[in-house]
Parts: sequence; structure tokens; C-alpha cells
Amino acid sequence: MSDAEPADLLLPGAPDVRAAAITWLEGLASERRLSPNTVEAYRRDLRQFLAHLARQGTNPDIPALIRLKPRDLRGFMAARRQEGVGGRSLMRGLAGLRSFARHLDREGHGSVAALAAVRSPKVERRLPRPLPVAAAVAMASPDIRAGEERPPWVLARDAAVLALLYGSGLRISEALGLTRRDAPVDGTDAVTVVGKGQKTRSVPVIAQVQAAVAEYLKLCPYALPPDGPLFVGAKGGPLSPRIVQLAVASMRGALGLPDTATPHALRHSFASHLLGRQGDLRAIQELLGHASLATTQVYTKVDAARLLDAFDSAHPRARAS
Repeated sequence: MSDAEPADLLLPGAPDVRAAAITWLEGLASERRLSPNTVEAYRRDLRQFLAHLARQGTNPDIPALIRLKPRDLRGFMAARRQEGVGGRSLMRGLAGLRSFARHLDREGHGSVAALAAVRSPKVERRLPRPLPVAAAVAMASPDIRAGEERPPWVLARDAAVLALLYGSGLRISEALGLTRRDAPVDGTDAVTVVGKGQKTRSVPVIAQVQAAVAEYLKLCPYALPPDGPLFVGAKGGPLSPRIVQLAVASMRGALGLPDTATPHALRHSFASHLLGRQGDLRAIQELLGHASLATTQVYTKVDAARLLDAFDSAHPRARAS
């Protein structure tokens, strides 16, 4: 039995639909190199859609799929909602159906116009999880890892990178993209970084972060050329983001932090802590390099959530209710 045959047996619909689905799924795995889990999810989404159409009295063949109306898609999504399926799963399911429709079009069967007329479901944006101030400050200090058997310059390097994430709100790619010439030392109190969309911005660097970078440079055993990377790995090459992620993971236990405490959480913490101290939202948007203010406004919800938690735990009326 071939790998494709189980999908054939589990997919409802006419033989031409099942044959097209097998070719599509094989292409996802071999040509687009999607993960087995993703391919299985797409197969399951297509099966559920075809089963829904069958329950509506249709055993669809390809011409029937081409003739689908937007109401057919909306009916399927409404039925899935009633089964408790969330917005993210519905969005992925719709993406799978659109991928199959593109396959049908490429194979010369025609366009499933109904899919273009149906909007993707709205998905509530997950709020970032900032770290407590004390934990964020501790992560940006080499002291928290003093007992580890690592060279002092490595601990200083990691502390300097994390200080830039928390103290200046940089993305990890932005921090690791700095050159030695960019180093905020010797009176330089700002760095110019290249963010998403290749947009550059200037970000101020506070004295504590400047001191962390200076300490790293003092201890670093390598001669760093001006146009070479500011932060280097153990053998002198560009520092991998994975190394920084592992450094943060090693600190989570000591600080009692959850798995959500990642390098990127330090950037979230930068924004949330500034906002909590009445920082201007527009200024925070510029510091973070967000193209839209709406992206930055998510931090107002974070701050509101923090205040509500404090109210629930401390306010006399909240405890009495």
C-alpha cells in the first residue's frame, strides 16, 4: 500500500476529487517540503469540508467544487464554529482549501471563485507576556549565571545582547545585526538598526546598556573588524540567535519564569514597562519600529491586564466580591 492510499480511503467525494487530493498532498510534502503534521492537517481540513458537503446532499466532483458559492463556504465555517473550532483553526482550514483550489486551477480544472469571496475569520491577537521588571533586569546581568562553567567574556556577551533587547527594545535579529562600528560605546548613545521591511531607525541606548556592551568588548578575546559582527560566537564567527535563546532558557529556572520568558519577551517587557511608566504610545511605536500604531496599541491591553490582576489580588472590594 502506498503512502497516498490511506488519504484516498479517508477522503469522501468523487474519484476525480480524491485523485486530485492525493497529487496535491504529495506535492505539499515533496515539492513544498511542508512538515508531515502540516500535510496531515491540510488533509484533515479537506476531508472535513468534503464530508460537510456530503451531509448537505452533495457527493462533490471537481466540477461541483468549481461551482461552489460563497454561502457553501460560509455554511461550512459556521458549522465548524458550532463544533467549537476556534478562529485560528478555521483560518488554517481555509488556507488548506485555498491551497487545494490553487492546485485544481494549476491542473487546468478551473478556479474555485467562491474561496476568493470569503474572508478569513478574525483571530484575536494574543497578548505578549512581559517579564517582571526584576526578572528582566536580572536577565541582562552576567551575575545570574556566575556559577556556570563558561568564560567570563561569553557571560558578558550574552548580558550585553539581552541588555539591548530589554534596554532598547531591539529584536534579536537587530541586535545580532549590529557591527563593531555600531557599538554604543565611547560616547555613542544610540544605535541604528535595520528592522522589518529593511527599514532603519535610530534607537537610544541608556548608560547601563552602554556599560554592558563596553564590558563585553573589554573581555572579548577576538579582534573585531569595524564592519564585522559586534557579537561573536565561541569561535569568533557571527553569534547565532539559538545561543542567546539557550542562554535565556538556562536562566528561567533560577528566576522561576515560564517557557514564555524568551529573548523576544524582553522586547515586549521594554514596551510594557515603558507604558506602565506613562510612556508615550507614539514614541514607543517609533522605538520599536512598528509600521502601524495598532501594533503598538496591543501593549495598552497588556498594561490594562496587569492593572486588573493587581486589582483582583489587592483591592478590598475585589476580595469581598
